[in-house]
Amino acid sequence: MDRLYTPAILDIEASGFGKGSYPIEIGVAAETGEVHSWLVLPQPDWTHWREEAASLHLISREELLSDGVAPTTIANELNALFEGQTLYSDGWGFDSGWLSLLFYVARKTMLFRLDTLPKIMSDDQLAQWDETKAQLRQSNEWVHHRAGIDARLLQLTYKKTAIDEQLRKA
Repeated sequence: MDRLYTPAILDIEASGFGKGSYPIEIGVAAETGEVHSWLVLPQPDWTHWREEAASLHLISREELLSDGVAPTTIANELNALFEGQTLYSDGWGFDSGWLSLLFYVARKTMLFRLDTLPKIMSDDQLAQWDETKAQLRQSNEWVHHRAGIDARLLQLTYKKTAIDEQLRKA
């Protein structure tokens, strides 16, 4: 069996969806499987908050204000960890906007790329994706959405669907 590629995966939890929403937690599962995660300190004009989103990630605005990390610090750490690499997201349409907002308020240039995860997946992987992800979430007892956990879950799902595809072809 060929050596299996393991992509670095980024996931973002947010204050809600749509206009005015902002990142509240950034999580990345590096190619090594190591997970990095930061709660994001909201900027003064970041006031959009949707209880529907909060009921999924279970992060309160008060927790962000007390434990959140400044966007500049997060941007610097992401650049230091992932410079020159491509990170992948299963929610690129939202995540790319929130990540751009974080780097914009930090006044930093992103030194890595963010691309859509399905771009590197086969049709076979895509067909098995939802069922495999649900099984892994259940077996690891990951019940609510947190960015670091979700990034690792996506990475494990990618690996399992790739391994299963190789075994079916063998």
